[in-house]
Amino acid sequence: MQGLLLVNLGTPTSPTKNDIEKFILDFMGDPNVVTMPQWMWKPLLKHVILPIHIKKSIISYQKIWSQNGSPLRFYTEKITQQVQALLPDWQVKMAMTYGDPSINTTIQEMKNNGCDHLVLLPLYPQYANCTVKTIIATAKQTCSNLDLPLTIIKHFCTNNEYLQILVKDIQHYWNPDKYDHLYISYHGIPQSAIKKGDIYLKDCTAQTQAMCQMLNIPSEKISMVFQSKCGLMPWLKPYLNKTLIQAAKDGMKKVLIVTPSFVTDCSETIAEDAIDNKNLFIKYGGENLTVVPPMNDSPAFAKFIANLATNVNKTKKG
Repeated sequence: MQGLLLVNLGTPTSPTKNDIEKFILDFMGDPNVVTMPQWMWKPLLKHVILPIHIKKSIISYQKIWSQNGSPLRFYTEKITQQVQALLPDWQVKMAMTYGDPSINTTIQEMKNNGCDHLVLLPLYPQYANCTVKTIIATAKQTCSNLDLPLTIIKHFCTNNEYLQILVKDIQHYWNPDKYDHLYISYHGIPQSAIKKGDIYLKDCTAQTQAMCQMLNIPSEKISMVFQSKCGLMPWLKPYLNKTLIQAAKDGMKKVLIVTPSFVTDCSETIAEDAIDNKNLFIKYGGENLTVVPPMNDSPAFAKFIANLATNVNKTKKG
């Protein structure tokens, strides 16, 4: 039986201090996320970074938590259920890089339930070492231990079917009388990662160029920006928050933001953009900021994932 494993970042179990601390320590303690020597980084993380950021993180998670719990987990489960319905002869499961369900435990369960070939799909359109590398390494090691054949989909940011869905969503919101500008906002990473060979910026640039060609929006009204900067080191620029401040000061009143790094709602799309960045934009003179929702439980996106897995599996076998 074919298996498809969808992997997202992960989320705290609850919006409480203890659960959020545990999640941050797991996430930020990954050497693929922070490449500083671990003997130096881990004490710094625990005793300096965590105390500084924990209050902000608690506020962010409390803003996004709903009766369904974490939106990232809720929508990842929804996507998994939808794809499973489209691929009834497959095993379709979800896992998280950090937290539960874990990648290795889920793969073991899939193997026990009859999976004889696994397709791995990290739910990140663009490849970055800090997101996808750990997923691939964990899956490779687990599948090797289980003698389970593995096919990996590393990224899909320029896949035409995916782009058509994304562009259609943007055009649904865009109205030249309603918005002055579209910001394509990707999650930032340190500039040092790019200098070390990470292809993330190339993926973001390629996706933005493809989107601009497909969108019925003048190119001068579209900008690529980066958000979610953390720490003092320089990250990919321009920064979304600083760009919004300057845009508002320059007289821009209404903006639309799309966040292609995220396929599900999370703290970055809701707390950071739809709340904090919106308030920031208005504070400096803007009137409205709207965020195009991520794919979430879009049937079209679920169909795309099913098609992607099926096609890559056929190619591998052929």
